[in-house]
Amino acid sequence: MPAGPAASAGPVRRVAVVGGGPGGLYAAALLKRLDPAREVTVWERNAPDDTFGFGVVLSDETLGGIESADPVVYAALEAEFVRWDDIAIVHRGHRQISGGHGFAALERRRLLEILHERCRSLGVGLRFRTEAPPVDALAAAHDLVIVADGVHSLTRAARADVFRPRVTAHRCRYIWLAADFAFDAFRFEIAETGHGTVQLHGYPYAADASTVIVEMREEVWEAAGFAGLDERRSAERCAGIFATALGGRPLRGNRSSWLTFRTVVNETWSAGNVVLLGDAAHTAHFSIGSGTKLAVEDALALAACIEEHAPRRRAHGPAGPGPGREHDAAAAVPSALTRALRAYEAERKPVVASTQRAARASLEWFEDLDLYTGQPPRQFAFNLLTRSRRVTHGNLRLRDPDFTRAVERDAGCPAGTPPMFTPFRLRGLTLRNRVVCSPMDLYSAEDGVPGDLHLVHLGARALGGAGLVMTEMVCVSARGRITPGCTGLYTDGQAAAWRRIVDFVHTRAPGTALGVQLGHAGRKGSTKLMWEGMDQPLDDGNWPLVAASAIPYTPRSQTPQELAPAGLAAVRERFTEAARRAADCGFDLLELHCAHGYLLSGFLSPLTNRRTDAYGGSLTGRLRFPLEVFDAVRAVWPAERPMTVRISATDWAPGGTTAEDAVRIARAFAAHGADAIDVSTGQVVAEERPEHGRSYQTPYADRIRNTAGVPVIAVGAISSWDDVNSLILAGRTDLCALARPHLYDPHWTLHAAAEQGYTGPGAAWPVPYLAGSRRPPTGRTDAPKPRLTLDG
Repeated sequence: MPAGPAASAGPVRRVAVVGGGPGGLYAAALLKRLDPAREVTVWERNAPDDTFGFGVVLSDETLGGIESADPVVYAALEAEFVRWDDIAIVHRGHRQISGGHGFAALERRRLLEILHERCRSLGVGLRFRTEAPPVDALAAAHDLVIVADGVHSLTRAARADVFRPRVTAHRCRYIWLAADFAFDAFRFEIAETGHGTVQLHGYPYAADASTVIVEMREEVWEAAGFAGLDERRSAERCAGIFATALGGRPLRGNRSSWLTFRTVVNETWSAGNVVLLGDAAHTAHFSIGSGTKLAVEDALALAACIEEHAPRRRAHGPAGPGPGREHDAAAAVPSALTRALRAYEAERKPVVASTQRAARASLEWFEDLDLYTGQPPRQFAFNLLTRSRRVTHGNLRLRDPDFTRAVERDAGCPAGTPPMFTPFRLRGLTLRNRVVCSPMDLYSAEDGVPGDLHLVHLGARALGGAGLVMTEMVCVSARGRITPGCTGLYTDGQAAAWRRIVDFVHTRAPGTALGVQLGHAGRKGSTKLMWEGMDQPLDDGNWPLVAASAIPYTPRSQTPQELAPAGLAAVRERFTEAARRAADCGFDLLELHCAHGYLLSGFLSPLTNRRTDAYGGSLTGRLRFPLEVFDAVRAVWPAERPMTVRISATDWAPGGTTAEDAVRIARAFAAHGADAIDVSTGQVVAEERPEHGRSYQTPYADRIRNTAGVPVIAVGAISSWDDVNSLILAGRTDLCALARPHLYDPHWTLHAAAEQGYTGPGAAWPVPYLAGSRRPPTGRTDAPKPRLTLDG
């Protein structure tokens, strides 16, 4: 299908809006208000008073944008809002209240009426009960076509080759209902039924009405018999499950049906003069209350970008056909509208992506609710409140300090001690805090010998306050190196150099534990230094590679030799010898590297292990050699010192290790004596497609901890001490490992203590550094100005 005409170089005079939801209506009103001569028409297939759902929640941020852009709409909304501050979480007979959150809601039908009235007063054409013309016809007859026809957008589907939408269905069923009374808080209630766990999300939207969303896993929904129930009977059954929350009152529907939430992502949001807005462009799970909010914010941004990129206005008569006008050759490439739509997409896409990451974390939390139902009441409530990672420990300390202090007390945090500065015991080692400085390869060794840079790097981070500082992956043989610059522990000279570093840490940074990570590169070895070409084979001087199977990492990589029994025994012995040397050096902890596609990881993943002997096939077979190596190392590693194992909990590729596999792998290592699992992801196959984002790997650690009952170390884009506190207090991890923050600031942990006003034993400043233990004053920063401000 053609992309449509190029965006006009002249003013945007004729605008078509497909879809009469809040986003489309508000965009129409703003664009008409910005230029009263503009012709704006909205097509809506339903009647004016037809709507799905009941209440709409808007944030203070969104309302601030509305107030700046259109005080008339804001005043009308303000007169209708129901406001409240509390969130109530009810589970197993316990009701936990957290205050200070600040919500505003109103009836969706009333929101639409306000926007209808505003559009009519401005002269926007509203065509109800009317299907919009085909998008090609609209694009030919208008300067701008705004597609706001919802999650099942037919207009988007007609241009799917350009927008390239991806729609992901999730694992729960839910239904929108209403109760004819007002909850006194935003209420989450958990019901553990004979068929499984069911949750209620409820909030008031009027003085005498509340939205009630009931949600459960698909298999629970089927087992409970909801599949055969109509709207009335579904409402009755839900009212029975949550009779206490409802005070015995009924629930009612509004063309309500059981739905499966679908996340919509579009690769591009505009095609010629056609642009997506609201649910047509993106969706985010209702558990963070974002759909209408995002649509209204889209409308604000789109109107602002069109205004900011408008060509110099000229006097003109009634609007004529847009794309048929002659283009100003000097302005046509790119046109003003093209620049505006690019700016709109550039502005909104990162915001929406961040919201969708938070929404996905929230929906997955509810999908996996059974992981947490056994938590203590306050921890469960804290976990629920922080599930999306947008509300954090720091947020809650500001919003409701009493609630947060109660959660901390329940978790055993001494008064005035942030969760991250509580000690943690692994076997005979007690870590003074929960911060781990992650392994970071420096690729700067000579013949495997760590030098002054390694001493300074590890010594600085040990002085910086982390409870545990990890070496880079230390290779167990020369042929097990990733690059010629990797360190080793296969010679006495290397051991002597490591002993120097261990002695420095223990002498100059007492209280800091130093751990060694042992590994073998496998098929990812014999490559250039990272900054010379990561994963690229050496130009010369290559050494032969071994792996679980003879599969090269990339098409340009060497093909490794599949390890035969004699080779397996030799590798196992190299690990054992390195562990003996590590013990003699005085390392406090040993980690076995079974992640990131290196040798032991290559045995675990079905994508890299194609063996047909006892070391391949099922997960039990694929675990066999890594467990043999673990047992051999554990046998020579001092009994009082802990051992951890780093795994890739997903390969981020079809057919690879799954989250369920990762739980089984963790259980297996724990059964063999692992004291904790360091949960990373990916880097196993070159064709991986990771889903990056803040704390994006922590759900895998969370699942292992709360399914297998194994202590875990969470890693992956944990960048703030607030994240560390939140993850630990919610019970999603035991320790947090950070890499890049420690590259940016070797004293990250001590600075985190200073910024929180903490001076206890969990973050002891080295005596020579005490003068720097207070945070220096900073300059003033002004708040951002409103996005779009118009005269009243």
